[in-house]
Amino acid sequence: MQSIPITQINNDQASNASFPVVRVGADYIKQEAIAQEMQYHPSTSAEEAWEMAARSLVIEKLLATQAEALAIQGETVEEKTANLLEQELQLPEIREEDCLRYFEQNQGRMVSPKLISLKHILLAAAPDDAIARDQQLQVAKSLIEKLTSNPNSFTELAASYSVCESKNQGGHLGQISRGQTVAEFERQIWNLPIGLHQQPIESRYGYHLVYIDQSEEGQALPYEVAAPKIRQYLQENATRTALRHYLQALASSAPVLGIDMGQSDSPLVQ
Repeated sequence: MQSIPITQINNDQASNASFPVVRVGADYIKQEAIAQEMQYHPSTSAEEAWEMAARSLVIEKLLATQAEALAIQGETVEEKTANLLEQELQLPEIREEDCLRYFEQNQGRMVSPKLISLKHILLAAAPDDAIARDQQLQVAKSLIEKLTSNPNSFTELAASYSVCESKNQGGHLGQISRGQTVAEFERQIWNLPIGLHQQPIESRYGYHLVYIDQSEEGQALPYEVAAPKIRQYLQENATRTALRHYLQALASSAPVLGIDMGQSDSPLVQ
């Protein structure tokens, strides 16, 4: 396979790398364009970033070429592409029996989110201020000692020390589910037992003193509640599958050279 060196690329790891020439039909995808596209595909390796960028540009080219061939109308390239896919993709109808079958086969996943009710005291410190963070850590440990000996003082201490607006409600954050707090905070609180946590919890905002009031495991959902999300999931999955097969067929007929677009996996390729 012919390769050319890349000496200037928008990815530090890709300098002095060598990548295949990519062609869609008679048209080449310029290596400069792939290099520019790489900034939108961060990766741990230049090779992976290059592959994702090249594939993205190949897909754009395939769809634009097909839209032009079929005289698809639209004010913009994006609108033409959307109209093309709406016309060309053959999507199966998602029937009620399909949803019911999925529900019966995946009942362990058909549960409501786990919920926890908690209150906290936030002692603020900037992530890059090591001195302030150490000072707030010491304050947090001191407050935990006070709360351990007098749990009823949480409301008073929240009003005096917390910088979170929840201090006006005694530190209460209410009932939350996964994804409603910052990731580093959530990872540490989610499986805590009921009561005061004996260690300060660190986040990008500083240190938190946390008291878990209540924890409720997710409950099994009846089919009537789960059905709309199941239908949406099956429709999205069918759309992804149809799009993959459509792109494989386009890549085979173009043809696409220099990057694997899954043409060999296409049911249209013998």
